[in-house]
Amino acid sequence: MRFLHLSDLHLGRRLGELSLIEDQRFILAQIIRLVREEHPDAILIAGDVYDKSIPSTEAVIMFDGFLNELSELGVPTLIISGNHDSAERLSFASKLIAKSGVHIASVYDGTLFPITLSDGETDVNFYLLPFIKPSNVKRFYPDADITSYTDALRCAIQNADIDYSALNVLVTHQFVTGAQRSESEEISVGGADNCDASVFDGFDYVALGHIHRAQIAGAPHVRYCGTPLKYSFSEASHNKTFTMVELTGKGELHIKEYPIKSLREIREIRGTYDEIAARSYYADTGLRDELLHITLTDEDDVPDAIGRLRTIYRYLLKLDYDNARTRSEAEITPMQDLEEKSPLELVCDLFRLQNDREMTAEQKRYCAELFDRMKEEA
Repeated sequence: MRFLHLSDLHLGRRLGELSLIEDQRFILAQIIRLVREEHPDAILIAGDVYDKSIPSTEAVIMFDGFLNELSELGVPTLIISGNHDSAERLSFASKLIAKSGVHIASVYDGTLFPITLSDGETDVNFYLLPFIKPSNVKRFYPDADITSYTDALRCAIQNADIDYSALNVLVTHQFVTGAQRSESEEISVGGADNCDASVFDGFDYVALGHIHRAQIAGAPHVRYCGTPLKYSFSEASHNKTFTMVELTGKGELHIKEYPIKSLREIREIRGTYDEIAARSYYADTGLRDELLHITLTDEDDVPDAIGRLRTIYRYLLKLDYDNARTRSEAEITPMQDLEEKSPLELVCDLFRLQNDREMTAEQKRYCAELFDRMKEEA
């Protein structure tokens, strides 16, 4: 059996102030094309369908259209909620929708039952376990020793009637210890939401959601497929792919990754203001319509740099500096001789602490003239 493993669509997400709805619509269209070309037997969406528990109307309409297209293609689609979703809202009318081949996991109620699919040769049991916390499981198993996410998952799985001689796939949304995170993910203090990969022993494949970088998590059959889009500048170097899984028997697992084309790429560039603003630079690099994080290396701040650069790079979303001042770790501490120094000397001291260099003669002259005018107006 072949199935497409997806997760973390985060429909409705914004990058800074920019809506990514068109970028997401572009990705969903690619998924539909891939399904038409490759004819998978099922599609798994491992949580974080939406970016917020109360998604925007635009995001809901887009996902509704996407599911309708998948249903028309006759491909069973299995969906769970992630930590960004509202399990109650996502699973609304799930029993009715299931008649169209779209199976959405309900709110965790202490039970875990399989949805069995067949490709005519192989039967596979799919267990849908939405994002859960220890308190969610403790509610149904009050006598169980549950003090961690690992305990909670182990309890939920052990209390399911699973025939491990059959082919079994678990779809869940958790952070497996050791997985590499990105800035765009929610992080619990001290890694309290970690779970050990050993809780998934016995499954033939574990389709994980939650982590935005595609990766193996503890064992070859336990995998994150990653997000289909880059949702932070920390993901700029990631190569996003669609993960197709083929499961033909016990221990017979094959993974194929398909590259994803983005409507607009996320990129990070650095240089002086003059270099980056030069017409030859943006003409040669083709960055005019990309989503940009620009780091300026000028020693002095450029007035309204972000506004001026946005006239060239329309999707400049973040701008910062890397220079002696920003690299300095100097701390500004109270001075013992404040009363003995002139205002100009104090400003020079502050400038030196902030920028790790002395003021120029022109800057000193400007400050001196400013203080003189202030005295005259006092």
